[in-house]
Amino acid sequence: MRIILVTGLGGAGRTTVAAATALAGARAGRRVLLVSEDAGAPPEEGNLRVLRPEPAADFRREFLALQARSGVALDLLGAAPFEDAELTELPGSRSFALLRALRETAAGDHELAVVDLPPLPEALAVLALPEQLRRYLRRLLPQERQAARALRPMLAQLAGVPMPAQWLYETTARWEAELAAVQAVVEAPATTVRLVLEPGPAATRALRTARLGLALHRLSLDAVVANRLLPAGSEDPWLAGLTAEQHGHLAELRTAGGVLHELPHLGRAPRGADDLALLAPADSTPAPVPAWTVEDRREEDGVLVWHLPLPGAVKEELSLVRRGDELLLTAGPFRRNLPLPGALRRCTVTGAGLVDGDLRVRFTPDPGLWPDRPRTP
Repeated sequence: MRIILVTGLGGAGRTTVAAATALAGARAGRRVLLVSEDAGAPPEEGNLRVLRPEPAADFRREFLALQARSGVALDLLGAAPFEDAELTELPGSRSFALLRALRETAAGDHELAVVDLPPLPEALAVLALPEQLRRYLRRLLPQERQAARALRPMLAQLAGVPMPAQWLYETTARWEAELAAVQAVVEAPATTVRLVLEPGPAATRALRTARLGLALHRLSLDAVVANRLLPAGSEDPWLAGLTAEQHGHLAELRTAGGVLHELPHLGRAPRGADDLALLAPADSTPAPVPAWTVEDRREEDGVLVWHLPLPGAVKEELSLVRRGDELLLTAGPFRRNLPLPGALRRCTVTGAGLVDGDLRVRFTPDPGLWPDRPRTP
């Protein structure tokens, strides 16, 4: 199944583009699922199905389920359980509802799924969330601590109640499995991101930021959609001036590289399926995500070089910190903990440089951890 994640600047029309993309796929004969919270999403027809995440209901359901599984521990603490009617949605519920919708999407039998994501900064944070949460779970509740499970029945008999650690680890294992499933969907080669922009002063800057964030999190940019283009050739001086300014920004987007789709301004808000049919971007084959590779230069320079493609990165906005077997990389507004490849864990970081969007981190082998190898005569 191909999954297209649609995001963009707020107000650029990403929800409309997502709906138009889904409708076009369905009318082309493909089984399509549109995931959107928007109440104005097109109704189901033919091959098109619509899934509307409900963050409030999703939060209540998950909270009550967790409360039920934790009943023994809560009783020991004298806690008063919540009822469904008194629960109100907490901040962040929307992100988790979207992630669960992604997991449900991948489990279906559709040929194409189009997911209407929040605006760009929030969308990137949501897509990075599964990996981040799994990392926190591994640090706080590492797998090796679960080796003591065999002792819990005996401890429970001595205490006379089930041990809280049992439900804690069972809940953690369930979260780990669910997060791993969502992360697999996000990182799958058939999952791509489509960026919707309205050409203007902020569009080029947003594209640069998006390309950097997507590259850091290993996500493929499917295409850029330049939305609401004004018609050229107007005799109205005011409209002609606006059009000239907009097309100047459009030219900047064209030079940024990648696939660019241009969609017209209808002169009104889209009304119905016929209008959506005019706003469907042409299908495109996404470019593969550039590989992160380790170059062995021990013979020439005595180092290993880790190549991290980061298009749009600026040297002054980069930061690297080695923490154990991870590299904490900050690029602009984004930050990610990168697990080091096995060979690099036996090395020390000795430098880094940015060359044409390629971050090159140099590692020097630790003599105490690397076996001697014969030199080539």
